[in-house]
Amino acid sequence: MHRPVLLVIAHGSRDPRHAATVHALVRRVRAMRPGVRVETGFLDFNAPSVPRVLDRLALEGVRDVVALPLLLTRAFHAKADIPAVLGRAPARLNIRLADVLGPSPLLLATLERRLYEAGLGPADKSSTGLVLASAGSTDPEAIAVIAEIARELRHTGWCAVRPAFASAALPRTEDAVRDLRALGVRHVAVAPYVIAPGFLPDRIARGATEADTLSEVLGSAPELARLILTRYEESKTHSRPPALTA
Repeated sequence: MHRPVLLVIAHGSRDPRHAATVHALVRRVRAMRPGVRVETGFLDFNAPSVPRVLDRLALEGVRDVVALPLLLTRAFHAKADIPAVLGRAPARLNIRLADVLGPSPLLLATLERRLYEAGLGPADKSSTGLVLASAGSTDPEAIAVIAEIARELRHTGWCAVRPAFASAALPRTEDAVRDLRALGVRHVAVAPYVIAPGFLPDRIARGATEADTLSEVLGSAPELARLILTRYEESKTHSRPPALTA
Protein backbone atom coordinates (compact mmCIF):
# COMPACT_ATOMS: atom_id res chain seq x y z
CA MET A 1 0.00 0.00 0.00
CA HIS A 2 1.34 3.43 -0.97
CA ARG A 3 2.48 5.52 1.98
CA PRO A 4 2.94 9.30 1.77
CA VAL A 5 6.45 10.63 2.07
CA LEU A 6 7.12 12.06 5.53
CA LEU A 7 8.89 15.42 5.30
CA VAL A 8 10.29 16.50 8.65
CA ILE A 9 10.66 20.29 8.65
CA ALA A 10 13.26 21.68 11.06
CA HIS A 11 14.03 25.30 11.79
CA GLY A 12 17.76 25.15 11.06
CA SER A 13 20.68 26.84 12.82
CA ARG A 14 24.19 28.13 12.25
CA ASP A 15 25.22 25.77 15.04
CA PRO A 16 26.23 22.44 13.40
CA ARG A 17 24.96 20.50 16.43
CA HIS A 18 21.41 21.42 15.45
CA ALA A 19 21.45 19.75 12.04
CA ALA A 20 23.39 16.77 13.41
CA THR A 21 20.71 16.21 16.06
CA VAL A 22 17.88 16.54 13.54
CA HIS A 23 19.51 14.01 11.22
CA ALA A 24 20.09 11.58 14.11
CA LEU A 25 16.42 11.85 15.06
CA VAL A 26 15.29 11.26 11.47
CA ARG A 27 17.54 8.20 11.22
CA ARG A 28 15.80 6.79 14.29
CA VAL A 29 12.39 7.47 12.70
CA ARG A 30 13.46 5.63 9.54
CA ALA A 31 14.66 2.68 11.59
CA MET A 32 11.34 2.49 13.43
CA ARG A 33 9.25 2.60 10.24
CA PRO A 34 11.30 1.27 7.30
CA GLY A 35 8.22 1.20 5.08
CA VAL A 36 7.92 5.00 5.15
CA ARG A 37 10.19 7.27 3.16
CA VAL A 38 11.40 10.06 5.45
CA GLU A 39 13.00 13.27 4.18
CA THR A 40 14.41 16.26 6.03
CA GLY A 41 14.12 19.93 5.06
CA PHE A 42 15.23 23.11 6.84
CA LEU A 43 13.59 26.52 6.92
CA ASP A 44 16.88 28.39 7.24
CA PHE A 45 20.68 28.09 7.55
CA ASN A 46 20.98 24.37 6.68
CA ALA A 47 20.59 22.29 3.53
CA PRO A 48 18.51 20.97 2.00
CA SER A 49 15.91 23.70 2.15
CA VAL A 50 12.24 22.77 2.26
CA PRO A 51 11.56 24.15 -1.27
CA ARG A 52 14.48 22.15 -2.68
CA VAL A 53 13.19 18.92 -1.14
CA LEU A 54 9.66 19.56 -2.43
CA ASP A 55 10.94 20.30 -5.95
CA ARG A 56 12.97 17.07 -5.93
CA LEU A 57 10.01 15.02 -4.75
CA ALA A 58 7.84 16.48 -7.50
CA LEU A 59 10.47 15.68 -10.15
CA GLU A 60 10.61 12.10 -8.86
CA GLY A 61 6.88 11.73 -9.41
CA VAL A 62 5.90 11.71 -5.74
CA ARG A 63 2.28 12.68 -5.21
CA ASP A 64 1.53 12.52 -1.48
CA VAL A 65 3.54 14.23 1.25
CA VAL A 66 2.95 14.67 4.96
CA ALA A 67 4.82 17.77 6.15
CA LEU A 68 5.60 17.55 9.84
CA PRO A 69 6.92 20.61 11.73
CA LEU A 70 9.70 19.64 14.12
CA LEU A 71 8.30 22.15 16.61
CA LEU A 72 7.03 21.84 20.18
CA THR A 73 4.36 24.56 20.03
CA ARG A 74 2.20 26.31 17.45
CA ALA A 75 3.97 29.64 17.28
CA PHE A 76 5.01 31.84 14.33
CA HIS A 77 6.96 29.20 12.40
CA ALA A 78 4.06 26.75 12.58
CA LYS A 79 1.36 29.33 11.87
CA ALA A 80 3.06 31.39 9.15
CA ASP A 81 6.50 30.31 7.90
CA ILE A 82 5.79 26.66 7.20
CA PRO A 83 2.33 27.15 5.61
CA ALA A 84 3.80 29.87 3.40
CA VAL A 85 6.63 27.62 2.18
CA LEU A 86 4.27 24.72 1.55
CA GLY A 87 1.84 27.01 -0.25
CA ARG A 88 4.54 27.60 -2.90
CA ALA A 89 5.18 23.89 -3.47
CA PRO A 90 4.79 22.32 -6.93
CA ALA A 91 1.12 21.92 -7.76
CA ARG A 92 1.44 18.17 -8.43
CA LEU A 93 2.18 17.51 -4.76
CA ASN A 94 -0.70 16.68 -2.44
CA ILE A 95 0.59 17.97 0.91
CA ARG A 96 -0.98 17.39 4.32
CA LEU A 97 0.38 19.51 7.16
CA ALA A 98 0.62 17.49 10.37
CA ASP A 99 0.30 18.97 13.83
CA VAL A 100 3.31 20.18 15.79
CA LEU A 101 4.74 17.73 18.29
CA GLY A 102 3.50 19.27 21.51
CA PRO A 103 1.92 18.95 23.86
CA SER A 104 2.22 15.19 24.30
CA PRO A 105 2.88 12.67 27.08
CA LEU A 106 5.73 11.35 24.92
CA LEU A 107 7.48 14.72 25.23
CA LEU A 108 7.16 14.56 29.01
CA ALA A 109 8.55 11.03 28.92
CA THR A 110 11.51 12.31 26.90
CA LEU A 111 12.02 15.15 29.37
CA GLU A 112 12.12 12.74 32.30
CA ARG A 113 14.46 10.41 30.39
CA ARG A 114 16.96 13.26 30.08
CA LEU A 115 16.60 14.21 33.75
CA TYR A 116 17.24 10.62 34.84
CA GLU A 117 20.24 10.44 32.52
CA ALA A 118 21.54 13.58 34.26
CA GLY A 119 21.55 11.74 37.58
CA LEU A 120 18.09 12.19 39.07
CA GLY A 121 15.84 9.28 39.99
CA PRO A 122 12.11 8.92 40.64
CA ALA A 123 12.79 9.10 44.39
CA ASP A 124 14.36 12.56 43.96
CA LYS A 125 11.21 14.19 42.63
CA SER A 126 9.64 15.08 45.96
CA SER A 127 12.70 17.11 46.99
CA THR A 128 13.49 18.62 43.57
CA GLY A 129 12.18 21.80 42.03
CA LEU A 130 12.07 21.73 38.25
CA VAL A 131 12.60 24.58 35.80
CA LEU A 132 10.94 23.82 32.46
CA ALA A 133 13.13 25.94 30.18
CA SER A 134 11.82 26.56 26.67
CA ALA A 135 13.13 28.69 23.81
CA GLY A 136 10.40 31.30 24.25
CA SER A 137 7.99 32.97 21.85
CA THR A 138 6.06 36.19 21.27
CA ASP A 139 2.97 34.07 20.61
CA PRO A 140 0.64 34.00 23.66
CA GLU A 141 -0.69 30.57 22.67
CA ALA A 142 2.80 29.07 22.78
CA ILE A 143 3.57 30.68 26.14
CA ALA A 144 0.29 29.39 27.56
CA VAL A 145 1.13 25.85 26.41
CA ILE A 146 4.47 25.93 28.26
CA ALA A 147 2.78 27.23 31.41
CA GLU A 148 0.18 24.45 31.22
CA ILE A 149 2.88 21.79 30.79
CA ALA A 150 4.62 23.14 33.89
CA ARG A 151 1.34 22.79 35.81
CA GLU A 152 0.95 19.21 34.56
CA LEU A 153 4.48 18.32 35.62
CA ARG A 154 3.77 19.63 39.11
CA HIS A 155 1.24 16.81 39.50
CA THR A 156 3.76 14.10 38.58
CA GLY A 157 5.72 14.32 41.83
CA TRP A 158 8.10 17.29 41.54
CA CYS A 159 7.94 19.49 44.64
CA ALA A 160 7.63 22.62 42.49
CA VAL A 161 7.80 23.46 38.79
CA ARG A 162 8.46 26.80 37.11
CA PRO A 163 8.37 27.63 33.39
CA ALA A 164 11.21 29.72 31.98
CA PHE A 165 12.06 31.17 28.57
CA ALA A 166 15.36 31.83 26.80
CA SER A 167 13.90 34.67 24.72
CA ALA A 168 10.81 36.83 24.08
CA ALA A 169 9.12 36.08 27.43
CA LEU A 170 9.88 36.00 31.14
CA PRO A 171 11.08 34.65 33.49
CA ARG A 172 14.55 33.67 32.34
CA THR A 173 16.05 30.38 33.49
CA GLU A 174 18.26 31.96 36.15
CA ASP A 175 15.31 33.85 37.64
CA ALA A 176 13.22 30.69 37.86
CA VAL A 177 16.11 28.90 39.58
CA ARG A 178 16.43 31.71 42.13
CA ASP A 179 12.67 31.71 42.69
CA LEU A 180 12.78 28.04 43.63
CA ARG A 181 15.76 28.64 45.91
CA ALA A 182 13.82 31.44 47.63
CA LEU A 183 11.03 28.93 48.32
CA GLY A 184 13.54 26.76 50.15
CA VAL A 185 13.70 24.00 47.55
CA ARG A 186 16.59 21.68 48.39
CA HIS A 187 17.50 20.59 44.88
CA VAL A 188 16.86 22.50 41.63
CA ALA A 189 16.96 20.89 38.19
CA VAL A 190 16.72 22.62 34.82
CA ALA A 191 15.16 20.67 31.95
CA PRO A 192 15.57 22.25 28.49
CA TYR A 193 12.30 21.82 26.61
CA VAL A 194 13.99 22.13 23.23
CA ILE A 195 14.79 19.54 20.58
CA ALA A 196 18.30 20.38 19.44
CA PRO A 197 21.37 22.31 20.65
CA GLY A 198 21.96 25.86 19.49
CA PHE A 199 22.04 29.50 20.56
CA LEU A 200 18.96 29.48 22.80
CA PRO A 201 19.69 26.12 24.47
CA ASP A 202 23.16 27.48 25.26
CA ARG A 203 21.50 30.50 26.88
CA ILE A 204 19.38 28.10 28.96
CA ALA A 205 22.55 26.29 30.07
CA ARG A 206 24.19 29.56 31.11
CA GLY A 207 21.09 30.42 33.12
CA ALA A 208 21.31 27.07 34.91
CA THR A 209 24.71 27.68 36.52
CA GLU A 210 23.13 28.02 39.99
CA ALA A 211 21.03 24.85 39.56
CA ASP A 212 22.12 21.45 40.84
CA THR A 213 21.17 19.49 37.72
CA LEU A 214 20.97 20.40 34.05
CA SER A 215 19.64 17.79 31.65
CA GLU A 216 20.36 17.53 27.95
CA VAL A 217 18.05 18.71 25.16
CA LEU A 218 15.37 16.27 24.01
CA GLY A 219 17.49 15.26 21.02
CA SER A 220 17.03 11.97 19.18
CA ALA A 221 15.27 10.11 22.01
CA PRO A 222 13.15 7.11 20.96
CA GLU A 223 10.04 8.67 22.52
CA LEU A 224 10.46 11.69 20.24
CA ALA A 225 10.83 9.47 17.18
CA ARG A 226 7.65 7.61 18.15
CA LEU A 227 5.84 10.93 18.53
CA ILE A 228 6.85 11.96 15.01
CA LEU A 229 5.38 8.74 13.66
CA THR A 230 2.25 9.27 15.75
CA ARG A 231 1.72 12.71 14.21
CA TYR A 232 2.36 11.20 10.77
CA GLU A 233 -0.39 8.63 11.29
CA GLU A 234 -2.75 11.20 12.81
CA SER A 235 -2.43 13.36 9.70
CA LYS A 236 -4.60 10.84 7.83
CA THR A 237 -7.63 12.14 9.69
CA HIS A 238 -6.46 15.42 11.19
CA SER A 239 -4.28 17.85 9.26
CA ARG A 240 -4.13 21.54 8.45
CA PRO A 241 -4.37 23.18 5.02
CA PRO A 242 -0.77 24.04 3.98
CA ALA A 243 -1.77 27.52 2.81
CA LEU A 244 -3.25 28.47 6.19
CA THR A 245 -1.33 31.42 7.64
CA ALA A 246 -3.55 32.45 10.53
